[in-house]
Amino acid sequence: MTSMALEKPPYTREQKIAALADQCVQCGLCLPTCPTYGLDGNEAESPRGRIAIAAALARGDAEPTEALRIHLDHCLGCLNCERVCPANVKYGELLVETRAMIGPMKHRPRGLLTLLKQPTLLRLAAQLGGATGLARWKQRLAARLPAQSAWRVALETMPDKPDRAPAAPALEVSTDAITVALFPGCVASIEDAGAEEAAMLLLRTAGYRVVRLPAFCCGAIDLHGGDMPSADELAERTRETWQASGAKHLVTVTPGCLGTLRRALPGVAVDDPIGLLATRADRLRFRPLAGRIALHLPCTQVNVARNEAALQKLLRAIPQLDLQVVPRAPYCCGAAGTHMLEFPERAARLREATLGQIATVAPQQLLSSNIGCRLHLAAGMDAEGRRWPHMHPLTLLAQQLENSP
Repeated sequence: MTSMALEKPPYTREQKIAALADQCVQCGLCLPTCPTYGLDGNEAESPRGRIAIAAALARGDAEPTEALRIHLDHCLGCLNCERVCPANVKYGELLVETRAMIGPMKHRPRGLLTLLKQPTLLRLAAQLGGATGLARWKQRLAARLPAQSAWRVALETMPDKPDRAPAAPALEVSTDAITVALFPGCVASIEDAGAEEAAMLLLRTAGYRVVRLPAFCCGAIDLHGGDMPSADELAERTRETWQASGAKHLVTVTPGCLGTLRRALPGVAVDDPIGLLATRADRLRFRPLAGRIALHLPCTQVNVARNEAALQKLLRAIPQLDLQVVPRAPYCCGAAGTHMLEFPERAARLREATLGQIATVAPQQLLSSNIGCRLHLAAGMDAEGRRWPHMHPLTLLAQQLENSP
């Protein structure tokens, strides 16, 4: 009896894209979940349309003209389509590989993105903004910049004050405690510093040993922007840093980094702290908090971390808390990493829909785990009853922690 030789897997990027695209059965179940299709009602702005474009580019049946590639650039990478796809199309991987094949956009705000990837420069900018009273004049300065300027959006989303929090105390843990490494990232290491301290406090209270890794970009900005060489360099730095940590788990407070970290570290337990805390929820006790809180669930929380149920369970452990989950009808707030910088008008339209959904809840405070989403939503808040204090869910949990020192 003779056996047939197995077909060789794709070995070029173009062949890989074509193979991934072939998995799509063109059923269209993804269309109602796609934010950009909802904005435009255009097949080319849907996952099905983008898969067809990617396949044509990979097979050489089309050229990556500006008119064609703009539909790929508009994609938010929210992965709602993957969640509902009956054929299990790996759309996220297809999008990353296609953008790597055609390269970054010509008008990408490279200078600004370089700044965002450097925590040291970000910290200096935050300190300079505080020293010069940025909160008082940033809107006037932003108004002088073109409406579609990425720098204008960056100014508008810059917090009025830096996110500071007291260092998490070094609680004593048993010698056989599981070691967890916290990956600070780039923007989150500055703008979500309070959430990182909160995560360390909560994890240590739950009995984990926590080590904080150096702050640097995980590579998500480059990976999703089509700059694969830079993304690969940062992935290698991530692997080297992880191997030196001696930890069993890697966590990050922003789910926007999760997909990129998992790509760099296959086989490693990479998550946000919610999953680990949920497994030891019996060790955490919280003080009562009377008030209505709106919980915004970022796309990365729902479609990458996939632990929104565990997060809600932890928050509902706070006595007297009236937790209201924001309806996800718009499906994405429009932040989507650098999308809000590159396509501010489209991002603002999606944001307005999300803010409208939050308003229906009539909250006293807003929670969201993605720093990009929080800054984007805050920049769109107005004085008509839509100016809610906002923070990371972990920050609230740490504030209400009863068994903290």
